[in-house]
Amino acid sequence: MIVKKLLWLVLVLCGAVACADNSAESLNETFDQVASWRVGDDFEASGQVEDGVYRFNITQETGSFWTTAGKNFDNGIYQVDVVQRGGPIDAGYGMMLRVDDETDAFYLFEISGDGYVWIGRCLQGCVEQRILVNDWWFESAAVIKGLNAINQLRVSAEYGNLLFYVNNVEVGRFTDYTFAEGDIGLYVETLGTGGVQVEFDNFTVTPFTP
Repeated sequence: MIVKKLLWLVLVLCGAVACADNSAESLNETFDQVASWRVGDDFEASGQVEDGVYRFNITQETGSFWTTAGKNFDNGIYQVDVVQRGGPIDAGYGMMLRVDDETDAFYLFEISGDGYVWIGRCLQGCVEQRILVNDWWFESAAVIKGLNAINQLRVSAEYGNLLFYVNNVEVGRFTDYTFAEGDIGLYVETLGTGGVQVEFDNFTVTPFTP
């Protein structure tokens, strides 16, 4: 993948339900309604809940875009389905977890349509990054390549131990105690070309049984 310096933008409008819900223990999000997810629209990007998915349309050529659920989770299994519908297949997209919405800090798990994976820790909306698996984007046969391919991302997070899976195949793991809990989010980045459309569905969080 060709990786360029990123700009960043957060879609900041909220849905009908309050943006913060610190009591969440589990989640089964099918995106049949906006609920507490942030949605927004401007000349660079659109993030909307429609047709039973969360759909990003990105026109900005280089940038990072995300939405969060306004909830709080710690240990458990995090899982989401993602499919790229349009644009260059070197765009990145994936899951955020343990998000601090005040400081824009989080763990990030991304794939791309050309078969690569990125796993790391972001501060200030990924202006500052720490790669935690391999040394940058790395190729993985677990990723189903191309447009319209549905990939399932899953993270097992127990305290500082995090394991990452694409389509039930482990692609990385690390131990890091920087973030213990936080919000979840959906993330898309463009790397030099706009016109990227990505859809997310079936985001679940299943806490570990004590």
